[in-house]
Amino acid sequence: QGQFVESGGGLVQPGGSLRLSCAASGFAFRNYPVYWYRQIPGKEREWVARSDRFGGATTYADSVKGRFTISRDNAKNTVYLQMNSLKPEDTAVYYCNVPGWNFWGQGTQVTVSS
Repeated sequence: QGQFVESGGGLVQPGGSLRLSCAASGFAFRNYPVYWYRQIPGKEREWVARSDRFGGATTYADSVKGRFTISRDNAKNTVYLQMNSLKPEDTAVYYCNVPGWNFWGQGTQVTVSS
C-alpha cells in the first residue's frame, strides 16, 4: 500500500468552490483506480467520487453528482476533486485512497458555512 497526502481544503461559503488535491507515492499510481471519500465526525466514511486507472471512467455519489468532478494526472501521481456549488452538508474531512486499502492519509478539512 502507498501513501496519500491530501490538500486544498478550507472554509468556503455556500455556493462556493474548492479544488482538492491528493498526491500519491510508494506505488504504481497509474495502475490503480482511485476514490475520493469523506467523513463527518460520528459517521461512516463514504465514497463520493471514483476514477478508473486512466481517468476516462468516473462515477459519483448521488449527493455530489453534477457538482463534483474527479480527475487525475498519472504523470504527477495526483488525483483532484473539483467541488462546485458547495453546500453545508458537504462539510467533512476528505480523503483519497485506492479501494480496499486500509492505510489513510490525514485528509483535508472542508467547511461550508456562511
